Amino acid sequence: MTILKSNHPDAGTRLSMAEILDAVTRGEVPLRFSAYDGSRTGPDDAEFGLHLRTPRGASYLATAPGDLGMARAYVAGDLELVGVHPGDPYPLLAALGEVHFQVPSAKTAATIARSLGIELLKPPPPPPQETLPRWRRVAEGLRHTRTRDAEAIHHHYDVSNAFYEKVLGPSMTYTCAAYPTESATLEEAQEYKYRLVFDKLRLKEGDRLLDIGCGWGGMVRYAARRGVHVIGATLSAEQASWARDAIEREGLSHLAEVRHSDYRDITETGFDAVSSIGLTEHIGVRNYPSYFRFIESKLREGGLLLNHCITRPDNKRTSTGAFIDRYVFPDGELTGSGTIISAIQDIGMEVRHEENLREHYARTLSGWCDNLRDNWDACVAEVGEATARVWGLYMAGSQLGFERNVVQLHQVLAVKLGDKGAAGLPLRPWWQG
Repeated sequence: MTILKSNHPDAGTRLSMAEILDAVTRGEVPLRFSAYDGSRTGPDDAEFGLHLRTPRGASYLATAPGDLGMARAYVAGDLELVGVHPGDPYPLLAALGEVHFQVPSAKTAATIARSLGIELLKPPPPPPQETLPRWRRVAEGLRHTRTRDAEAIHHHYDVSNAFYEKVLGPSMTYTCAAYPTESATLEEAQEYKYRLVFDKLRLKEGDRLLDIGCGWGGMVRYAARRGVHVIGATLSAEQASWARDAIEREGLSHLAEVRHSDYRDITETGFDAVSSIGLTEHIGVRNYPSYFRFIESKLREGGLLLNHCITRPDNKRTSTGAFIDRYVFPDGELTGSGTIISAIQDIGMEVRHEENLREHYARTLSGWCDNLRDNWDACVAEVGEATARVWGLYMAGSQLGFERNVVQLHQVLAVKLGDKGAAGLPLRPWWQG
């Protein structure tokens, strides 16, 4: 039952938490909401709900409106999600997406402020899982220097290999899978993705591949099993260690190498192909020209690039949002596939194919949430409940973003042309999509 739906409360009124929510939303709220002060709003029979457990949670919401304030309250344990598992809060987030917020009138805003009081309008310290705000990071060093890039990668990827094993599954692949059929499993789809990249790059036994941002070495090992000589590079020490052990276990050391290094430190050249799977999101749009020039310099004439990365549906340069920037991908930056294609063309390579795997990433994220939910206790024991909550919130929210076309995933295939524009490629696509 809705307690209040008015943007003009009496000037002397002190509002409850539920009344404040009603004052900043329009239309019916499709969720149950309850708070520590005993107030409630929303349909009593709603399947999902939010429970604000503490005044500190109210302070988080009031002082950082939007996804950042909600994330702080939830990660700190001050906001409870009702009706969903913390490993997969997707259904609640989907319902929350139907809530329409509005800016209250000046009179209502003053009443809300008076109701909250001075103490609740003072920002409490954020949870320890949160990294510094972007302005502080800028003050302490330029974005995308080698040191700052390494710190950003460390924040996200050096959580715990054991944690990632439980969330990602046996493939240890933290990039969008490609589902060949509706019934394919996550593992089958990750294997299919590597096959798709391998075939698009026309790799064969004896070829040389450079895989930059190689993660736990999934592409490295896939190619090496087929006789390709591969160098992988990652800024994550944990990833490099895990990948090296996996290479040794599979007896691939004579073909595969994973280096704990910045990709810019790779000195070898003359590669038949370069794969960049999930790295472009981290390098910054302003650095695209130097990034793709570096890749072009590593390829032989006729060599191929496969660039696989998250994009926006338009070509505006945007950050990843406050929550993801502070809790997940510090310094991450996204733009549209058109910007990426233009940057590749501008350094002299020829783009031959691109495709959008947006729906595939939504399915991939759903699979990771299933894994987190099914292994929740072990994941919490490994990294703590707050960090596990970050991951459930991030992955479920991202799934929703891909489904609703807020973000996309594009693969772009390009070739380094030889003399007089020679590409040396078949007239039609040579892979099975």
